[in-house]
Amino acid sequence: MSRTQITVFVLVAIVALVLGLTVNKVLNSKGQGDPTALLDAGIVLLPQSRTLPELSLVNQDGEAVRVDQLKGQWSLLFFGYTFCPDICPATLAELRQLLSQLPEQARANLRIVLVSVDPHRDTPQQLKQYLGYFDPAFIGLTGEEADIQKFANAVSIPYIPADTSKENYTVDHSGNLVILGPDGTQRGFIRAPLNNVKLLAQLPGLVSRAD
Repeated sequence: MSRTQITVFVLVAIVALVLGLTVNKVLNSKGQGDPTALLDAGIVLLPQSRTLPELSLVNQDGEAVRVDQLKGQWSLLFFGYTFCPDICPATLAELRQLLSQLPEQARANLRIVLVSVDPHRDTPQQLKQYLGYFDPAFIGLTGEEADIQKFANAVSIPYIPADTSKENYTVDHSGNLVILGPDGTQRGFIRAPLNNVKLLAQLPGLVSRAD
């Protein structure tokens, strides 16, 4: 190997080392941890956070809530509905179990929000009664169909509005969860079905941070 080739090899090695250290520093500074372990737990973080749309919904107490002001805590948003026969009660039960097993700091810094994709039936009173079966601390949001669709589209959660003229109609919707950071922006998703064992290993490092 010539002196020139050796010099080039050394420079390439140094550049690779610097890039590796820089990427590691960026990941650690964002509290993202091991990307492979996060993905294995179903956690998909966005390369760039998304700002939520400026619209207002109504919570289970009948109070107006601006979705772009869901700040101060990490939030997991689930787009479902109270008359859902399967995935919604199962997911909420899993979230209740997940919360109960998280370390205290992580649990205190995390809120669970059910956004109704069935506003025709999901009144604030219906949401409050339904969520009370799982955890009274869970937040429920309902509102105008157009606003809920705009919200769902903004966070890339697909659902198909139901034909409300049919009796006992169901609503087709995604089972994924939306991750919001304390600044109120979307940070990523948690893919369905939930794996609580793996989430318990990865979520505390994410939601215990204040940024």
